[in-house]
Amino acid sequence: MTTQMLQVWLEARTRFSKILDQLKEEDLTKKLGNAPNSIGFLVRHVAEVELLFSKNVFQNAEVKVIAKTVIDGKDTGVWTNLGELKTICEESFQTLKQTIESQDPNSWNDLVTTKEFGTKTKAEALARVVTHAAYHAGQMAIILKYA
Repeated sequence: MTTQMLQVWLEARTRFSKILDQLKEEDLTKKLGNAPNSIGFLVRHVAEVELLFSKNVFQNAEVKVIAKTVIDGKDTGVWTNLGELKTICEESFQTLKQTIESQDPNSWNDLVTTKEFGTKTKAEALARVVTHAAYHAGQMAIILKYA
């Protein structure tokens, strides 16, 4: 089951990865109309949430993360260095990949509880992080197209 869950996440994350690959530094400050979040904020936010899932949902004790976008709760305009953003995204990708790979194949129906979304099975939690990255990738694509 772990192999299939990993394949689902890897395929879904390509939506985000493809957008990330085409970004230019000048794109990072773009927003759509009065929308609160820039592309740079969204990129950083996806990476932080992936790290948080590794740590809090899938219990990877090695992960150290300070989720600045979550703490701030809004775009503060500081996510403008494409190199740094790509580095944290690669870190979050590798961390979550390794964390998923390390899960016991029989544990996907185990329950996990977080303050953000309550009690879910690990499989449901994975669906949450899958849709999170895809959702924000869609926002980024729209911003790139129309901003």
